[in-house]
Amino acid sequence: MVIISSFEEYKSYLGIQIGQSKWHKINQQQTNRFADATDNYTSDNGKAKEQAPVDSEFVPGYLTLSLIPYLWKQIADIRDVKMEVNYGIENFKFNQEVRVDDEVMLRAKLISISDLRGITKVVIQADLDIKGSTVTAYTGNVVFLYHFN
Repeated sequence: MVIISSFEEYKSYLGIQIGQSKWHKINQQQTNRFADATDNYTSDNGKAKEQAPVDSEFVPGYLTLSLIPYLWKQIADIRDVKMEVNYGIENFKFNQEVRVDDEVMLRAKLISISDLRGITKVVIQADLDIKGSTVTAYTGNVVFLYHFN
């Protein structure tokens, strides 16, 4: 894990991989809890909750996307901030479905950093790897804003 406490420290990672998270296994219970929280009960072929099996072979893409904050905290410890904002998501593409019980890992690369009158704006390329696969689950950019002390 890297520790970043200022704009200058963040900028030193420009153009390089900041790091990667630990492997995280997505099980059926987590998939079911996500469906309960989002009221999104679809099976692999899009049937409604009443028709869908209790266990689904695939994990919803948005569940994997929602793991970014959790996995990001394993990569970087951003310190000395007054404020941190998840500002946006750009150019995301789901490349391959994740199956229940797959293990995933986030890789993060800093592709842009700017100083907006004291607010640090960073664009992080986020790639979610699936253990045993040569194709990423997704790739795209997440945007964070930080107000360092």
